[in-house]
Amino acid sequence: MSNIPPDKIFKSYDIRGIYPQEINEDFAVPIIKAIYKVISDQLQTNQPLTIAVGRDMRLSSPAIFKAVSETLVSLGAKVIDLGIVSTPTFYYAVFKKGFDGGVQITASHNPGEYNGIKIVRKSPTGLVKIGGSTGMLDIKNLAMGDLELPEAPGGSLENMEGVVVEEVKNALDIAGNPKLNEYKVVADAANALGGLYIEELYKHIPGELVKMNFELDGTFPAHQADPLQKETLVDLQKRVVEEGADLGLAPDGDGDRLFFIDEKGGIIPPSIITAIVAREVLKKHKGATILGDIRYIMTPKKIVEELGGTFVITKVGHSFITEKLHETGGAFAGESSSHYFFKETGNAESQIPMIILILKVMTEENKKISEIVDGLRRSHESGEFNFKVKNAKEVMEKMKAEFPEAEINELDGVSIAHADWRVSLRSSNTEPLLRLNIEVDINGEIEERKKIMMDLIKKHAVFEE
Repeated sequence: MSNIPPDKIFKSYDIRGIYPQEINEDFAVPIIKAIYKVISDQLQTNQPLTIAVGRDMRLSSPAIFKAVSETLVSLGAKVIDLGIVSTPTFYYAVFKKGFDGGVQITASHNPGEYNGIKIVRKSPTGLVKIGGSTGMLDIKNLAMGDLELPEAPGGSLENMEGVVVEEVKNALDIAGNPKLNEYKVVADAANALGGLYIEELYKHIPGELVKMNFELDGTFPAHQADPLQKETLVDLQKRVVEEGADLGLAPDGDGDRLFFIDEKGGIIPPSIITAIVAREVLKKHKGATILGDIRYIMTPKKIVEELGGTFVITKVGHSFITEKLHETGGAFAGESSSHYFFKETGNAESQIPMIILILKVMTEENKKISEIVDGLRRSHESGEFNFKVKNAKEVMEKMKAEFPEAEINELDGVSIAHADWRVSLRSSNTEPLLRLNIEVDINGEIEERKKIMMDLIKKHAVFEE
């Protein structure tokens, strides 16, 4: 059977591969049949499903969309075509409209030759992202097996336009419809989907939006749409300073991550953005639970606990965080890679409220964003270091033994904590990599701690050649 997809494309959070070798129209057919069956089984229904389908601007997305929608219609599904939308807009549509599920055709921040599929379904507490622990293995086994689903009559395809307009109005409600000063904001959309919601937002709020790379182009001519790679932010950082702007915005390829740049051109750590917004959320939801991933927790944890909230540490990964929000009833979550989640958006990412709330804080405090950041900073962070090692698990065990008096957490890799510093060590699921993140108390010395940890890794690691 020639249309059996390769197993390597089924990831922890989504399906992703190079087009057309690893993902294409033929492979989409068994994948979509498997997705349809898994969603039907999880919802415990034999009735036809209503499935929303969104897509990004990649050159291969129209062809994959055609295969996806035709397959769903043949199964009797009611297909809602959302058109070209960001992943948060896709999540919003599935959650707010109560659709049974949805598929978003995107490879997020990957280069243009990639494409993929993100999958969600409804649940009583919000959206369930189908990933490693919530059904992806079933989808993989069914898609690579000999799944036969009978065709069913009654399938249909209809367009739904303007969802982003509703999404912006909902975001303004989440933020409390604040009065905002007229700030100058520079946004670099990287020729990708975040520009769609930023442009719509600025039809509803005051201020000047300076647009960089807002033309949709699946070849990413300006630069890769991955703000975690600091070189992609350089042009934006310069432009913010040149324009005398108050803030810079850098969404990723599918718009579910968003980096903020201060008026001096500095990158604001996502952990501090989490702390700023958590403070606003706790004003609205007294004593709420706020979530943050294990890499950097010192600043947001201290701020949340100072304000009477509960801070819960999660594993790294947006699907895990959405799951943990369902489990804890949390109001808001921030991840170190700049995914931000709200209970009001189905426990999925939503970046529009983030922009509004940051501008709200700047307005109400009448301060520059760098001043607000400095006032909330409770720690210094190293940035992530990756080591190509053959024995990552062994290194983590030996590192625990190096600090017998430390507090050890093995939720996701190993974190080692003292009163005034923390270290997170994680191995990659897909590569021979050991990832290191270090944070120290605001009065601590990050370079000193970094040298200690680097020397210990060199002592215990067997490096790849």
